[in-house]
Amino acid sequence: MTIVLGAIADDFTGATDLANNLVRSGMRCLQVIGVPGPELEVDDVDAVVVALKSRSCPADEAVADSLAALAWLQAQGARQFFFKYCSTFDSTERGNIGPVADALMERLGVAQTVMVPAFPVNGRTVYQGHLFVGDRLLNDSGMQHHPLTPMTDADLVRVLARQTPHPVGLAARAVLAQGAAATRQHLAELAEQGVRHVICDTLDERDLEVLAEACETMPLVTGGSGLGQALPVRYRQLGWLAEIAEPGRLQPASGGALVLSGSCSRATLGQVAHFLKHHPGFALDPLALAESDAQWEAALDFARNALESGGPVLVYASADPERVQVAQARLGIERAGQLVERALGQLAATLVDEGVGRLVVAGGETSGAVVSALGIETLRIGEQIDPGVPWTQAQLEGRKAPLSLALKSGNFGGEDFFTRAFEVLP
Repeated sequence: MTIVLGAIADDFTGATDLANNLVRSGMRCLQVIGVPGPELEVDDVDAVVVALKSRSCPADEAVADSLAALAWLQAQGARQFFFKYCSTFDSTERGNIGPVADALMERLGVAQTVMVPAFPVNGRTVYQGHLFVGDRLLNDSGMQHHPLTPMTDADLVRVLARQTPHPVGLAARAVLAQGAAATRQHLAELAEQGVRHVICDTLDERDLEVLAEACETMPLVTGGSGLGQALPVRYRQLGWLAEIAEPGRLQPASGGALVLSGSCSRATLGQVAHFLKHHPGFALDPLALAESDAQWEAALDFARNALESGGPVLVYASADPERVQVAQARLGIERAGQLVERALGQLAATLVDEGVGRLVVAGGETSGAVVSALGIETLRIGEQIDPGVPWTQAQLEGRKAPLSLALKSGNFGGEDFFTRAFEVLP
């Protein structure tokens, strides 16, 4: 089967974020976890998003996984490819955005691509190459404290130049304001100068529309999910995509309601605090998890008892930067993260097996751990809860009803997200 768009996402919540916008713009979308085998049949969808855990792993591993995903998507006949990374452009000092983009371009034989991380509806904008989160520069937004990929520089041209040996340029807002033809001409002029990667200013939805039109026939585009909401309009203009009624329809949800949170972002910390005013929660501590299984067992007992009462329950390792730094200093950054991810993944597997049917997970790394623990291979994308976060469904072996699952990027969602998510679920 031929699909219109084949996307490669560098983490699980980012994949869901993009898939959400594609569905909202009228595309039937399937998210697959990791690179599928040849036996997976893709039917009745217009887009497939391959979710990888390649944001903070070694660059050679990220490149290999991304190229494998590209090969699989090429076999599905995708007309255009999309490398999806976070709207905060977070990555390590030397990658992995630059190395992966370079590898995909080389495999596809293309000389230029665009970098469009902005997602204006969620407050991520780019001006003069500088990334803003709301009214704050990226390096003053809280992302400078990210435990795995701290972002201390808001100048994306400078950030990307440290990740690639190839020239990095800018499509400034003044160019975009002249429309798609002028933007396309500017990109062509940069290509003649040997500029391979072009950071694109984006202040609003109109800028995304201009960029989508300017790049509609590029073999490869890259960016956040904002560009994903603008591309389907162009696909219909090109005759690649038909009008689809209810592209996000899911089956009715059932089962207990559970929230698992490993994100330490400002947005998630606010969501945890709001939830705890109305519903029960249990806090995990990496230091206690490192000592024995006693805290994990206490969390499991707590969740079981709370679920029997009927309301949603939260188990969280979300903490302020100071507490995170203490745990990382004692345990090491990698081990502290692994302890939390393993604990939350094991809780998900145990409680879903015991009847949880509605599950919200906060944090990209945590979402990856939970999805892996549950053995999920595909997700059908449903309707949006908040910008960038839809409900999805997965059919697990041995269950009649599908598991309803929301994978939330740490910085996404309103303060009441954890409670409201279950209220809007069909």
